[in-house]
Amino acid sequence: MRGSIHASATSSRSAALLEPAASVTRVELSRLLRSGSGRAGLLLLCGLLAGTVLASRIAPADPFASAGRALSPPTLAHPMGTDDLGRDLLAGVAHGTRTSLVVALTVTLLAAAIGIPLGAIAAWRGRLVDDALMRVTEFIQVVPRFFLAVMVIALFGPGLDRLIVLLGFTSWPVIARVARAEVLSLKEREFAEAARALGARPLRILFRVLLPNALPAVVVVASLNAATAILLEAGLSFLGLGDPDVVSLGYLANNAQGFLRVAWWMAAFPGAAIAAAVLGLNLLGDGVNDALNPRGPSGGHDGTQDIAQGGGTWQSS
Repeated sequence: MRGSIHASATSSRSAALLEPAASVTRVELSRLLRSGSGRAGLLLLCGLLAGTVLASRIAPADPFASAGRALSPPTLAHPMGTDDLGRDLLAGVAHGTRTSLVVALTVTLLAAAIGIPLGAIAAWRGRLVDDALMRVTEFIQVVPRFFLAVMVIALFGPGLDRLIVLLGFTSWPVIARVARAEVLSLKEREFAEAARALGARPLRILFRVLLPNALPAVVVVASLNAATAILLEAGLSFLGLGDPDVVSLGYLANNAQGFLRVAWWMAAFPGAAIAAAVLGLNLLGDGVNDALNPRGPSGGHDGTQDIAQGGGTWQSS
């Protein structure tokens, strides 16, 4: 009887160690909502997302079509005014924000789809595999993305799809390095040892036990990566290298260059939209970082070391 009770207690404890991700995720979400920067970032991004989803209702005018008198200041009919061709600036900003968020989301997903598996495999296999993958990562990381994008656009022509693929395939190294560092730390902790003791397969341990715990730290880097993608797309469009068939915030800022003295709204509202998107993503990243830090301002010690710091061993409180 005593032996069966001991075995039952051991198996239940091991099963609990095999499921750290669900409880950790709930705790981190609660801390994120308590974080001031996290709440501010979520509010900004939710507002921008709502504006882009409802862009056709908020600004039904065609962003490329003339809708009123040229260089009209903000009025009730045109809350953000019109540009030099009489196009409604609200429609342009709404559709341009949609373009920026689509670029940020797709570039980040593509970079994460490449970087997370490569970083995790490099950390899990180690030795020659780790060395080879990290050398490739370092090579891609030192490539100047902006000038590479300029060269690609000059050779193959402008296009939003080309820009997304280029940024996605050059944005994954930072995500890969963070994923590698997290898996290197997590694979030596107690719940990973418990999974090995229970006979779990290596791939199951990697993808079902370690990666769910490494993802929160990756999310912090991914949010910053998305903000960088928005700035790169806006910068290229500002230089006239964006897709001419798609409205973007950089395209609107480029149009405003010659009218800064007579039509301040042409530069102010697209610039404010870019700043709000980048600020929202950075604040969200700060909020996630606060949620991952049990000794930070969002809460007390929860019994595990900070995953984002990637060091130490797992200890019970």
